[in-house]
Amino acid sequence: MLTIIHGDDIAASRKYFFEQKKDAKIPVFDGGKLSLLEVKQYVQSGGLFGKENGLFIENFIIEIKPGKTFDEIVDYLKTASKETDIYLWERKELTKKQLSEFGNAIAKLFKIPQTTFAFLDSIKPGSGQKNVMLFQNTLKTSEPEAIMFMLIRQFRLLLALSDANSKEQIDEVKRLATWQIGKLQSQAKSFSQESLINIYKKLYEIDLAQKTGGLTMPLTAAIDFFLLDI
Repeated sequence: MLTIIHGDDIAASRKYFFEQKKDAKIPVFDGGKLSLLEVKQYVQSGGLFGKENGLFIENFIIEIKPGKTFDEIVDYLKTASKETDIYLWERKELTKKQLSEFGNAIAKLFKIPQTTFAFLDSIKPGSGQKNVMLFQNTLKTSEPEAIMFMLIRQFRLLLALSDANSKEQIDEVKRLATWQIGKLQSQAKSFSQESLINIYKKLYEIDLAQKTGGLTMPLTAAIDFFLLDI
């Protein structure tokens, strides 16, 4: 079976990808550096931990340029998937044309709900109660961990765009559409660069505490207090 996991909700899609990879020791192949020989050797040997554990590849479709190498690997993956479970994870939503290359592969799309974007775009200084209300509404459609991931991303972008010269240096900004950059630049003007640095630092501290077990309250409560303090 061949499963393609994609979409802009990276936190949710990533979680699903690793849930399928039950054994932490199973390798994840870098799709951007993948070769046909490497794939064949792994599949034909049954993998280091047994063929039944499957083959896991990330960002193959969006990193490998169309051409002979891409076509050869795709053809082999489609054939190998009849006997081996293969999972491809891509960091963004794929087009119908890209998906069509893989025939009858199962495509699992993880999209960020519009309520999340509305919440992120509305965050401004001095609007703590409104920020919390929108956050609570967003929790109806998204997990707190996914919202935390998007908060960190949002303020990373705002911080980058608060300095006109930074946008030429950060890949994440380069991948944005012009209208997205315009919205972020407008929002960034509501904050001083110093406040954006402090906010980003606070988000990092909350995220680190959550991941290391050092958070003394539920993540939702920590985000509530964070939003009230902006």
